[in-house]
Amino acid sequence: MNILFIHQNFPGQYKHLAPALAKKGHKVVAVGMANRSFSDIEYVKYKTKRGTTRDVHPWVIDYEAKVIRAEACAEACLKLKQSGFTPDVICAHPGWGEALLLREVWPETPQLHFVEFYYGAIGRDVGFDPEFPTPEFSGRCRLNIKNTNNLMNLIGMDAGISPTTWQKSTVPDSFQDKISVIHDGIDTVSLTPDSSAVLNTKTVDGVELTLTKDDQVVTFVNRNLEPNRGYHQFMRALPDLLKGSKDAQVVIIGGDGVSYGAAPKQGSWKQIYLNEVADKIDMSRVHFLGSVPYDVYKAAMRISSAHVYLTYPFVLSWSMLESMSMGVPLIASSTSPVIEVVEDGVNGWLVDFFDPAALASKIIEVLVTDTSAVCERARATIVERYDLNSVCLPKQIELVEKLANTPK
Repeated sequence: MNILFIHQNFPGQYKHLAPALAKKGHKVVAVGMANRSFSDIEYVKYKTKRGTTRDVHPWVIDYEAKVIRAEACAEACLKLKQSGFTPDVICAHPGWGEALLLREVWPETPQLHFVEFYYGAIGRDVGFDPEFPTPEFSGRCRLNIKNTNNLMNLIGMDAGISPTTWQKSTVPDSFQDKISVIHDGIDTVSLTPDSSAVLNTKTVDGVELTLTKDDQVVTFVNRNLEPNRGYHQFMRALPDLLKGSKDAQVVIIGGDGVSYGAAPKQGSWKQIYLNEVADKIDMSRVHFLGSVPYDVYKAAMRISSAHVYLTYPFVLSWSMLESMSMGVPLIASSTSPVIEVVEDGVNGWLVDFFDPAALASKIIEVLVTDTSAVCERARATIVERYDLNSVCLPKQIELVEKLANTPK
């Protein structure tokens, strides 16, 4: 059968599914914006023809950008159709707008969307942190407009996949029956504990750093260091942590940009919150690595004596589940959807997102505790519920093939 993937930064969430379907003998074609090439997947790059309109209403800029991408993606798909390609199913991440016009190209082809998140002003990321209040009226209006793309895609899709039950629950009730909860999958075969691991790298300042499992290493990982993922609360925990644990070494991985939420008015979130505590901590024990290759990230995780994962109620990061798969002692915020995975004292520890003192105390406690049983249960949780090859990928493939075989 013919299977089409749509993702702005393909493969993204499809990095395992697309090759697995190609390996089964299906013809797999992907459309995206990045420069990519694959041995078993035909890849088509599309390019937008224009930018957003100057001085357009600020609530509309986001949707206009998505329409511009939708137009360019649809035109690329139309060329595929004219070349003789017709998909039996389309797997699309609709978050950037590319899926909006696919029905105009292939009206009868079933669409399976990756349903990641639906914006809202209550119980989600916006308005969660009192340090960053959202103007009540204008904030709600902006979110309503921002959901235009999400709503149109929920109407247009035949089925959806959400990684967690909580992420599915953010979607309006009338669409939830369309959505299956299937995580992207964690490769537990390669992401295993390794007591012999060594972290041998350089900090962003060029300082050579070598750490092993024998060191008391506290890790914190974000794609970018920002409030949505609790960077500010982690930094505020460092004075108490470093005072209470004389041997702790703190390894922080993440870029200086913004992945979620707003950028600061000037500078970077990283520097803002480092400046807040710099004169209260021993900077020789705090190591910023910046964005690192995946092998360096894995080494850091494997030597970690305590890994901290904090998040607003938002999309769950792969890194949290990967840390559990690698048998790392996990201390996480008691927020959704973290609490869907972590049971306090059983397969990890939960702390109040807004209590840096409690976070520091818990880290210190974990550093001097035998965590082996908790870490074993953490890995067992991932193997049993989130394993890529035995749990998640078979379910994904089954759903794709079922939709492809749906009578047109």
